[in-house]
Amino acid sequence: MARSIRHSLQLSEEAGYARRVIRLWLAVLISLSVGACATYREDLNRGQRLYEENEYEHALSIFRVLETDMDSLELNDQARYAYLRGMTDFRLGFRPDARHWLAMAKAIEQEHPGGLSPQWKQRLDESLNELNQEVYGGGEAASRSTATETTKPPGAGGPERKACATNTDCPEGLQCKAGECAP
Repeated sequence: MARSIRHSLQLSEEAGYARRVIRLWLAVLISLSVGACATYREDLNRGQRLYEENEYEHALSIFRVLETDMDSLELNDQARYAYLRGMTDFRLGFRPDARHWLAMAKAIEQEHPGGLSPQWKQRLDESLNELNQEVYGGGEAASRSTATETTKPPGAGGPERKACATNTDCPEGLQCKAGECAP
């Protein structure tokens, strides 16, 4: 009888130890996951600070590393990330990437308002409109497309350039660049 009591106590001690180990592991996992979210936000804040200090190359390197974990950010932070990433690409001249990220920022902000300040929203709209005009044409490019040719001052040399809105408006071998047919 004493032996069975001792055996029962030993089993309950082992079960208690196993429960404590499981609780400890759960506590470690929870603290790591909370810490990871804070780290992503800290990276976003560091990238924003670099962007605001006109350190665009450094900011872009942080944003590129953070990109794979963007979905770990809260929705407001995702809108902020996409805006900052797009504006950084815009400042560095990576126009297609800028257009992508600014469109993402706009979509996230429309679905979940509150991530962008009114000033950022205005700058986003202006920059995205400019990038969309480059892709789709319109604005100045459309108004210039009504002219058939532009002329250079006498003696300027080189062929006269025809105004265009798309590549189909240009002669063979030329492409539409900045509203003019160019080689």
